Amino acid sequence: MIKTLAGYIRQYKKDSILTPTFTALEVLMEVLIPSVTAAIIDKGISAGDMGQVLYYGGIMLVLAFLSLYFGIEGGRHAATASSGFAANLRDGMYEAVQTFSFSNIDKFSTAGLVTRMTTDVTNIQNSYQMLMRIAVRAPLTLLSSMLMCFMINFRLSLIFLVALIFLGVILMTIIKKAMPLFDQMFRRYDDLNASIQENVSGIRVVKAYVREDHEEQKFTKAARAIYNISVKAESILAFNNPVMMLVVYGCIITISWFGAQFITAGTMTTGNLTSLFSYVISMLMSLMMLSMIFVMLSMSFASAKRITEVLCEKPDLTSPENSVTEVPDGSIDFNNVSFSYRKGSGENALSNIDLHIKSGETIGIIGGTGCGKSTLVSLISRLYDVTSGSVMVGGRDVREYDTEVLRNQVAVVLQKNVLFSGTILDNLRWGKEDATLEECKRACDQACASEFIERLPDKYNTWIEQGGTNVSGGQRQRLCIARALLKKPKVLILDDSTSAVDTATEASIRRAFAEAIPDTTKIIISQRISSMENADRILVLDGGRISGFDTHENLMKTNEIYRDIYEVQTQSGGDFDQP
Repeated sequence: MIKTLAGYIRQYKKDSILTPTFTALEVLMEVLIPSVTAAIIDKGISAGDMGQVLYYGGIMLVLAFLSLYFGIEGGRHAATASSGFAANLRDGMYEAVQTFSFSNIDKFSTAGLVTRMTTDVTNIQNSYQMLMRIAVRAPLTLLSSMLMCFMINFRLSLIFLVALIFLGVILMTIIKKAMPLFDQMFRRYDDLNASIQENVSGIRVVKAYVREDHEEQKFTKAARAIYNISVKAESILAFNNPVMMLVVYGCIITISWFGAQFITAGTMTTGNLTSLFSYVISMLMSLMMLSMIFVMLSMSFASAKRITEVLCEKPDLTSPENSVTEVPDGSIDFNNVSFSYRKGSGENALSNIDLHIKSGETIGIIGGTGCGKSTLVSLISRLYDVTSGSVMVGGRDVREYDTEVLRNQVAVVLQKNVLFSGTILDNLRWGKEDATLEECKRACDQACASEFIERLPDKYNTWIEQGGTNVSGGQRQRLCIARALLKKPKVLILDDSTSAVDTATEASIRRAFAEAIPDTTKIIISQRISSMENADRILVLDGGRISGFDTHENLMKTNEIYRDIYEVQTQSGGDFDQP
C-alpha cells in the first residue's frame, strides 16, 4: 500500500526532500536557543557583564531569524509537495476508473468513488504534510532536547524516560481502539454521499411523489450513523490531551523540586535549570505532536487502504499485444456464446447463442424484460467478455482488437444515454472531436434533431445542462443518435433509444439510416414491433436464449412468442410485458 501511494509523489520528490531538510535545520536552531539563554543568564546577567548579554543576545537573534526562515521554507515546500501528491492521487484514480470495464466499476459504488477522490485524498494530503513536517520535527526535537538534558543533568533527565514509557503505553491503547472506528466512519461516508447523489439526481421524482420527508429521514439516518461513530472515536481520542498535560505538569513539578535542591547544593546553575525547563517543554510538546501524528495516521490509514483499492484494481478487459487496429466490416458472429455476470455462479444471462449477421443488415431484437437484449449487444463492443464461445466483428474475435478501435467502430445509443454540460455542438463532437459544423448538421438531419435545434435561440450553441435536463427525453435521444452517427461506425446499436420519440419521427430516422448509412450494420432493440418489422431479420430472445431469428413474415408464422407480442400490440395497444 505504501509503495503504491509513494509512486504518486513523482515530480514532487524534490519538495518532499527539501521539506524535512528545512525542518531539521529549523529544529537545530530552536534547540540551540535555550543553551544561549543559559549563557546569557550565567555569563551575562549573573556576572553583571552587559557585553556578554549583548553578545549572546545577538547570537540568539540570528538563531531566531534562521529558525523563522527555515520554518517558512519548510512550510512552503510541504504545501507544494502535499497538494501535488493529492492532485496526482486524484488524477491516478480518475485515470484508473476510465480504464475499468463494467465489471470493475460494479465493484465500486459511484458515491464510494466520489468519497475516495475527495474526503479520502484530503486525509492523505494532510497526513503527508504532517509526516514531512511534524513527523520529522517532533522526533528530532525530542531526541536533541533529551541529549541536551542529559548533558546538563543526567539524573534529572531520567524522569523523562519514565514519562516516555507511560505515554507510549497510553497512546498505543488509544490508537488500537480508535482505528477500527475510523475505518467504519469512512465507509459510512459512502452511504451519506450515495443518499445525496440519489436525491439530487432524482429530485424531480422526489417532488412529484412528495417524498421530501422520506428522503430527509434517509439522509438524517446516514448522517446520524457518521455522528455516532465519530463521537465514539473522538471520545477515545479525547483522553490524549489530558494524559499529555498530566505528564507535562508532572515533569515540571518533579524537575522544579529536584532542580531547586541541586541549585542549593551548588551542582546546577540557575541558567542550566532554566534551559532544562525549555528542553522539557520542547520534549513534551514533541510528544504531543507525535500523538497527533498517530491520531492522524489512524484516520488516514483507512483512507489510504480505500484509495489503494482503486489504484490497484486491474481492468478485466485489456487490449492484447499486437492487437488488430482496423475493423474490416460490420459483420457479426456469435459462436455458441454463453455469458454470466458472476462467473462460476451457474446463472447465465445468455446461453448457447449462435447468431450470424451480415455487414449492412438491419437486425431487430425483441423480447421480454430481462431476457438479455442489452447484455447481448454489450458483448459486441466488448463491454464484457463472454464466459464461453466467441463474438466476432468483421471476421475477427473482439478480444483480438484494440478496444478503442473496436468501440469507435461499434457505436451504441442507449435509452438513457447521457449528455454532458456544454453546448449542443460540444456534445455532438463526442462522436468526432474534429467534426465541422456541416458534419454535425448532417448527422442531426439524419437523426431528425435539426428541426428542434433550429428553433432554439442559440441553435447549435445552446447550452446543455448536466445530464441534458433542459431538453426533453426525445430530444436527448435524437442528439445521442446524431452523436453516434458522427463516428461513422461499422456497427450502430440502438438500445431502445427511440422509445421517447413519436412513431412518425422514428420512421423518419429509419428511412434516413437506410439512405445515409446503407453499409452500416444496424441493430435495433425495441419493445415496439413497429420499430423493427421492416428490418432484414428479427431476433426473438426468451430467457437468454434464441427463440427465433427470421423476417417479420416468417416469425408471424413460426414463432408463438413473436406472434403473441404482435397481437397484443396491434389489437390492444398494450405492452406485451403486461399480463
